[in-house]
Amino acid sequence: EMRRRMDDDALAAIIHATTTLIDVLYVDGAPAGFVEIDLSQAPEKAEIEYFGLIGEFQGRGLSKFFLSCAIHAAWQHDPGTLVIQTNSLDSPRALQLYQKMGFAPVGTSQIEIEAWD
Repeated sequence: EMRRRMDDDALAAIIHATTTLIDVLYVDGAPAGFVEIDLSQAPEKAEIEYFGLIGEFQGRGLSKFFLSCAIHAAWQHDPGTLVIQTNSLDSPRALQLYQKMGFAPVGTSQIEIEAWD
């Protein structure tokens, strides 16, 4: 379910779960991006659920650094597989970055989403 449509209690349950890791990247004291890692299926799998940088911090080489940190954090929990997904709403450079960092495409799907209000 899209986070924007969740009620506060449902969202709080996810982000405060012991199986959820959230980290924020700060640049000169300002938040520049965040990552959320879902460990609820460990030890079989961990998934980088959300990863991104705020627009003004993109294009500075921070994505590679921050994703490297996220990958390291996920592997500390010894999952069998680490998954990250991307879609056409993400940065056009996302897939290229993920592949550069060692991820490989394993499939595609097509879904229709509702526009945000």
